Amino acid sequence: MTDILFGQSYYLRFDPKLWEAMQPYPPLGTMYAASYIRQRGYQVAMFDAMLAESEQEWAYALDYYNPTYAVIYEDNFNYLSKMCLLRMREAAFAMIQMARERGCTVIVCGSDASDHAPAYLGQGADFVLLGEGEETLAELLNVLDGRSDTPFSQILGLAYKEDNIPRLNPRRSVMRDIDTLPFPAWDLIDVDKYKQIWYERHGYYSMNMVTTRGCPYHCNWCAKPIWGQRYNSRSPQNVVAELKWLKETYQPDHIWFADDIMGLKPGWWQEFADLVEQQDARIPFKCLSRADLIVRNADNVHALRRAGCQIVWIGAESGSQKILNAMEKGTTVEQIYEAARQLHEAGVAVGFFLQFGYPGETRADIEKTFQMVRDCQPDDVGMSVSYPLPGTKFYENVRLQLGEKQNWEDSADLAMMYQGPFTTAFYRQLHVVLHKEFRARRDWLALRRVLTRPGHWRRAHVRMLAAICYRLVTLPLARWRLNRLARIPHKGLAPAPHMSLEEASQPTPQPE
Repeated sequence: MTDILFGQSYYLRFDPKLWEAMQPYPPLGTMYAASYIRQRGYQVAMFDAMLAESEQEWAYALDYYNPTYAVIYEDNFNYLSKMCLLRMREAAFAMIQMARERGCTVIVCGSDASDHAPAYLGQGADFVLLGEGEETLAELLNVLDGRSDTPFSQILGLAYKEDNIPRLNPRRSVMRDIDTLPFPAWDLIDVDKYKQIWYERHGYYSMNMVTTRGCPYHCNWCAKPIWGQRYNSRSPQNVVAELKWLKETYQPDHIWFADDIMGLKPGWWQEFADLVEQQDARIPFKCLSRADLIVRNADNVHALRRAGCQIVWIGAESGSQKILNAMEKGTTVEQIYEAARQLHEAGVAVGFFLQFGYPGETRADIEKTFQMVRDCQPDDVGMSVSYPLPGTKFYENVRLQLGEKQNWEDSADLAMMYQGPFTTAFYRQLHVVLHKEFRARRDWLALRRVLTRPGHWRRAHVRMLAAICYRLVTLPLARWRLNRLARIPHKGLAPAPHMSLEEASQPTPQPE
C-alpha cells in the first residue's frame, strides 16, 4: 500500500487550444509537494493528469496504488492552474468523488480550492490546504497518521468540516528559506514520454524550473491566493545546482523558468550568469520579467544573455498609459519600448503579454496597443481578456456585474464576464485580428532575409510566404467583422450550464 497518491486536475486534453499547441510541462508544484512529504518518511506516488486522457486514469491510479491519502495538489507555478478554469474544477470534483468511493482521505490544495474551500469540502474533500501547502500538509499528515495530537483547529492554513459546517483556519506564513526545499520529484514523472512529445512536435525537449515563489507587485487584476504579496527567492547557487543536475541527468535542450518574476533581487542575474558559466550549466531558457526591471539596470540584460536566455516575456498589457495606470501596473509605455529595444540589441528575443477589456478601455486604447506591437516588433505575443478572480481589487470593483459564469471554461474562452467595454464575440475576433496582423508582419521580417538570396530558399520559406499572403488577404475582412462587433452593446452573459459554487458547496452523497 502507498501512503499518499499525489495528483492534480489540470488535463491538457481538456484545453483544446493548448492540446493543439502541445507544449506540455509536468506539474512542478505537485512534484515539490511530493518531494517534501517523501523527505518526511512517507511512501508517495504520483498521478500526472497533464497527459492523461480523462479522469478515469486517476481511478486506475487509485486502484493500482491503493493509497491511504489522495492529495489533489495543483501546480501553483503554472498560470493555467491559477486561471481556475471551469473544466478543471469539474475534473477536480470528479477526482474527489473517485477517491472518496475508494475510502481515501482526500486533501486538496490549489488556487481555486483556496478561493472556494467550502465548495471543495461540499464535494467530498476532507481537507483543503489554504495557500502554500507543503508545511500545512506535513502537519496535517502527522495528525492523521498519529504522529501528533494537534487539533485540526490549530493547524494554520487548513479548511475542514466540523459538525458539517466549513471551518477555515487562519493562513500560515509562507516559507522564506526556500533553498531548504528538496528538488522536485522528477523520478515520479514519465520524463521519456514528455521528451518524445517535445521532439516529435517541436524538435527539442523543454523542462520547467522555478527560482522564486510569489510576486511583490500590486497589479490590481492579478489573483494571488497562494503567496499573496510575498516574494521569496532561491539563491543563484541553489538554482544553478538544480540546473546542472537537470542537464547531467535528463539532457534537456531548453528550460522554462515559470516564475512570475525572475531575478528581482539586485545582483541576482549577474551572480547567476557567473555561476552558470563557471559550472558549465548553461541551457537555453525563457523567463518572465517586467519592463521597468529590464530598463532599470542594463547589466541585467547582458547577464540574461550570458546565462542563456533566449526570450524574455514581459507583462506589457497595454499600449495605453491610461489603462496601465488603471491597472496599477507600475510601468510606463516608454519603459516597454525601451525594454524591447535593449533586449533586442543584446540578442534576446521579446514576448509581450497583452490584456484587453479592462474597464474604461476604448477602441483608441486598443489601437495604441496595436501600434506598440508594430513599433516594438516583439518576437511573440500572447493575448488575454481581463478576468476578475476573487481576492483582487478588480474583482471587487466589478463583482456586482458578474453573472452566473465567473470562470472561463478553458484557456481560449476569452469570455467578458462583467459589463466590460465590448462583447465576448468582439474580443474573440480581436484575438483573430491581432494574430493575423502580428504573424504576417513577424514572418515577413524573417522572410526578407532570404528574399535576395534565391539559393537559400527552402520549401518552408514558400509555405511561410503563402501563410503571409493568406493572412494579409483575409485581414481586411477580419477587421470589418471586428468593427461590426464593436457596435453591439455588451448586455452581459447568459447563465452557464455548470454547477454553481453554491451548489458545489452542498455535500454530495457518500457511499455507505
